[in-house]
Amino acid sequence: MGDFDDSLDEAVHKAFTRPVPKSAGARMRFLVKQLGGTRQVAQLLGISQRTVERYVKDQIKKPRPDLAARLEREVKLRWQPQIQARARRKAASTTGIVIDIHARFGYTGAPEGTTDQDRIRHLTVALPPPYAARLFDAQQQGAADDELQQIAANSLREVYFQDDGRRAGSLREVEINDLLSLEFEL
Repeated sequence: MGDFDDSLDEAVHKAFTRPVPKSAGARMRFLVKQLGGTRQVAQLLGISQRTVERYVKDQIKKPRPDLAARLEREVKLRWQPQIQARARRKAASTTGIVIDIHARFGYTGAPEGTTDQDRIRHLTVALPPPYAARLFDAQQQGAADDELQQIAANSLREVYFQDDGRRAGSLREVEINDLLSLEFEL
């Protein structure tokens, strides 16, 4: 998982209507119910079946940090799937998505094909629904983080830098380098 993929997921998770289970036991019980057994959960998390059973019975209460992170990620992926799908559909069809990015941007102009000097910028831009749809479609198809980054850069080029064709007509390409922070909002 990369920065763009994680940030998109985090934006969708903010749409949850009920809180995600907090304790390790509650999370394990949720996964066991979703996957249909302790063996499947054990394979998913890379631990023994007996360890899963001990978490389900609350015999173990505090997982190691790496297991806690995997457990949280897997539960959030499966928590309220209809709410997640509805939030993605709404962003892709009506509301769009807001990107808050702090990074070094590089530019390529048309005449010489040279890249102007990179600049660090902090941008907060509302991307219209078609751009949100491109991001979510690529994410659903398993696009790598580099591809999601390129889609975001192209979206920023068209919406922010070129202002939908009203300026910077010779700007061909925008690159995102040295990502400092990134957040999406639905």
